[in-house]
Amino acid sequence: MLDKKLLKECVHCGLCLDYCPTYRVLGHEADSPRGRIYQIRQVYEGKISADDPDFREHIYCCLDCRACQTACPSGVQYGAIIEAARAIAEPISPSEKTVGRAILGTVFIRKPLLDAAGLGLRLYQRTGLQGFLRKSGALRVLPPRLREMEAMLAPAQGGIRRWAAPQVSPARGPVRYRVGFIEGCIMPQLFGDTNAATVRVLAANGCVVFSPPKQGCCGALQMHTGDRQTARDLARRNVDAFDGLGLDAIIINAAGCGSTLKEYGHLLHDDPTYAERAAEFASNVKDVSEFLAAIDLVPPTTPVPVKVTYQDACHLVHGQGIRNQPRQLLRAIPGLELVEMKESDVCCGSAGIYNLTHPAISVELLEQKMDHVLATGATGIVAPNPGCTMQLAYGARRRGVDLQLFHVVDLLDMAYRSGFRVPR
Repeated sequence: MLDKKLLKECVHCGLCLDYCPTYRVLGHEADSPRGRIYQIRQVYEGKISADDPDFREHIYCCLDCRACQTACPSGVQYGAIIEAARAIAEPISPSEKTVGRAILGTVFIRKPLLDAAGLGLRLYQRTGLQGFLRKSGALRVLPPRLREMEAMLAPAQGGIRRWAAPQVSPARGPVRYRVGFIEGCIMPQLFGDTNAATVRVLAANGCVVFSPPKQGCCGALQMHTGDRQTARDLARRNVDAFDGLGLDAIIINAAGCGSTLKEYGHLLHDDPTYAERAAEFASNVKDVSEFLAAIDLVPPTTPVPVKVTYQDACHLVHGQGIRNQPRQLLRAIPGLELVEMKESDVCCGSAGIYNLTHPAISVELLEQKMDHVLATGATGIVAPNPGCTMQLAYGARRRGVDLQLFHVVDLLDMAYRSGFRVPR
């Protein structure tokens, strides 16, 4: 349940409006942070029903990007407010009900189903079937929404078999840290190479990396769609999986997941069995760029001659307050040129499953983002979240431009490939 005190922290000053992507696109007060908080207060005061279609539409139209939290001088916890509101307001559209509850409540929380779906996707791409169907025009027989979903599919990294992290990966050179690694859901299915690069980069910096097999989905997408109970169950599973390993940090390379993992203490604060352990777990979670920037990084020595721009993932910059660390790491790579884009911290329109449930707004935000990307003249984009990476890859295909997509650790891994030096 929502602490009503959180609602009273908003003084309706309106300083958040210019930072809200949906308000900038739609121009409606009801689709601004201030307007949504006002409506949520009305629900809790009994003035309108949580079942009201207009209320539900405005609540689910939010990207949950949390740019308003960064802008707010009063420190309003908007993310907690909007997710609590969604927990009492059922999704209104069929697509939101299907994607938000049916898929996230089954496929994502059951590893065999997720592995089967991932294998099917990789077979679809690696066998050439995707290319054939796209070129032949056969996909035109699909309903418009399914065609849009197919067009958004990012090329899966690696081969047909997904990469799985070893339960224990040794450090290269002297052991400096013992860290856990959360593989995630989407990352091992589509971005296995990036997960492998994460483990190698950590090992290159003296980390023994533990990846317990009983870990699972972090619950981020379930939280964003109001399925709080499933998110709590998933949190308990992950707390159990990493319990007792004696870790210096628990590393995550997906911004959206990291933001939720750091909220486990709040999510399970009223569970007498898990409250203390969840709080300890959450305090130990570090985004990979946050961790690497804080230690004595082994200097990368192999030049990576590429010109890139950096997209701030919403749940990294606004959700976790991590802005400078990824840039610090990129600037440490020899030969790499980092060019800042305009409004790098504005949402790209992915926002979990938002690009599936609100495609028109999502595409408008994506087009604005691609304008800023292309204005830099960069040949690559660095993004610290799989949703952003898939959305930006889709934007590049829409524009017909060849842009490489990277995670920070992908580029660091390249710079460590040769010339590795053991720290003294």
